[in-house]
Amino acid sequence: MTQDLSQTESLSQVDRLTGWRRAGDFLRVLLRSPSSKVGAAICLLLVLTAIFAPWLAPYDPIDMGAGQALTPPNGDYWFGTDELGRDLFSRILYGSRLTLQVGMIAVGISMTAGVLVGLVAGYAGGWLEAILMRAVDVLFSFTETLIALAAVAVLGPSLTNAMIAVGISSIPFYARIAYGAVLVEKNKEYFKAAKSVGARHGRLIFRHILPNILSPIIVIATVGVSVAVLSASALSFLGLGAQPPSPEWGAILAAGRDYFKRAPWITTFPGVAIALTVLGFNLLGDGLREALDPQQR
Repeated sequence: MTQDLSQTESLSQVDRLTGWRRAGDFLRVLLRSPSSKVGAAICLLLVLTAIFAPWLAPYDPIDMGAGQALTPPNGDYWFGTDELGRDLFSRILYGSRLTLQVGMIAVGISMTAGVLVGLVAGYAGGWLEAILMRAVDVLFSFTETLIALAAVAVLGPSLTNAMIAVGISSIPFYARIAYGAVLVEKNKEYFKAAKSVGARHGRLIFRHILPNILSPIIVIATVGVSVAVLSASALSFLGLGAQPPSPEWGAILAAGRDYFKRAPWITTFPGVAIALTVLGFNLLGDGLREALDPQQR
């Protein structure tokens, strides 16, 4: 019995070492290219900014008495002030929280619903597959922007509804990717072997199919964050997303467009923040694709 316990402990140690080695290999491949390092650094900076915004921001982001209106960038107001005298640097910092929230929630909605639809359609087949995938095809006939605008028109203008709308608009894309991946996995020998020995549906789906289709889904979801940020910012710019005085980057852009010639910093800094965020997640997605694809290693 003592020998069995020692063997069990040895196996657990080997499993832990194997897990650490795999994690190290993953990070090594992920950070192998300079572009992946840049993307990871930008995303990490966004997360840290969102977490520590209350301590980093020198002023209240909605305080209209922080300074004089349309003050150019200087030592006291690094990014200047907006048309209501609010510190733009503080608003950009707090806006990173909303941007990260929009990206995570919107992608979470679209990925969860889309993968579920694609997984059920690909595994079940038959009439259920036909109904679900025809519905996906119908949604594919409309652009994501049009679907998001229609959803916001029904739900009403707000940041929460914008996140829901952006999430709904991307469901068909994730459903199609998951559906194709499931069909590929169903034709592989390991799945046929597991099915032939009488494995239950739950085991076939969650033990065999789902883990093997997650890699492309994770990569697409990472890039999807940038798409969600752009879409939500566009809705806020049109007045259908975040409402004043929310320090959302798209809403700041919309408020500063009337002062573009007189105070260009109001639109420049949130525009740069959106561009860097999109660039960071796109570069990180490329790095994840290489790290999760064995053929790229």
